[in-house]
Amino acid sequence: MFDLSTLLVGSIPLMVIVFGLVEFFKSLGFTGKVLTVISMILGILFGMAYQIAADGLPVGFPGWFAVVVFGLAIGLVASGFYDFANARWPKNDDLSVLGAKR
Repeated sequence: MFDLSTLLVGSIPLMVIVFGLVEFFKSLGFTGKVLTVISMILGILFGMAYQIAADGLPVGFPGWFAVVVFGLAIGLVASGFYDFANARWPKNDDLSVLGAKR
């Protein structure tokens, strides 16, 4: 059974890890939808691993279903947030916005 407080406390560090890894992949030259897919896959993997580490290896369909749903939730939030942030705050190389001079 899910404990909502554990779910919320555990998912926040997972999101930070996924965002950090997506930034790492971005520094390797990945762009666009590829980064969205990467964040989804990482979210699923880390979310599932977290659930298994916290509750042990699931037994039966209900246990595995909960693990997969948690992994999907982390993946969807990570990829959705990445797309949301990219759409709202596009990369700006113009440092004059910050008051810096070239």
